[in-house]
Amino acid sequence: MISRVFDFVKQSKSIQLNNKLFLDLLSSSSSSTKPKALHDVFINHRGTDTKRNIATLLYDNLNARNIRPFLDSKNMKPGDKLFDHINRAILTSKVAVTVFSPNYCDSYFCLHELALIMESKKRVIPIFFDIKPSQLDVMIERVTCSDDEIQRFRWALQEAKDIVGLTFDSCKGNLSEVVTVASDVIVERLVELDSEDEAV
Repeated sequence: MISRVFDFVKQSKSIQLNNKLFLDLLSSSSSSTKPKALHDVFINHRGTDTKRNIATLLYDNLNARNIRPFLDSKNMKPGDKLFDHINRAILTSKVAVTVFSPNYCDSYFCLHELALIMESKKRVIPIFFDIKPSQLDVMIERVTCSDDEIQRFRWALQEAKDIVGLTFDSCKGNLSEVVTVASDVIVERLVELDSEDEAV
């Protein structure tokens, strides 16, 4: 089903970064009036690897703390335009959490989201879930993407690798603990951002 949606979106060319939406929101975020934050945290993740564990647990933990997280499976409804909704959620979130996992780099959706997160200069908290930063590389085929998109995705991955993140090994680690630590870090970042906004 997702692959058919993806093919349709690709063919309709609405995937071209949704240029108008992207440029409008990006220009308003760089001007003196920032777009209203619809969500506090955008959770970027590979559903097949993490939706049933860390992504949903993190979403629930943040919700319990009265923080407004965005997770596609929780915030999107039938009829929502996929890329419009996700792009807007990224651009109007304060912080992004990127959950890197073994199949993350096989996903056009994940890499597109990551690139937009990096381009919009969000505060990013990476979580390396059963993968090391050195193992991250674009794995999608050139048939699926243009050379420019692949370069964009490689750049975004490199930027993410240079950010200190949390690591989790499912064979040894405590999932509850990493979710709590990640939530604590997110709260700290949100407090920092609020302080910076008040100082301006």
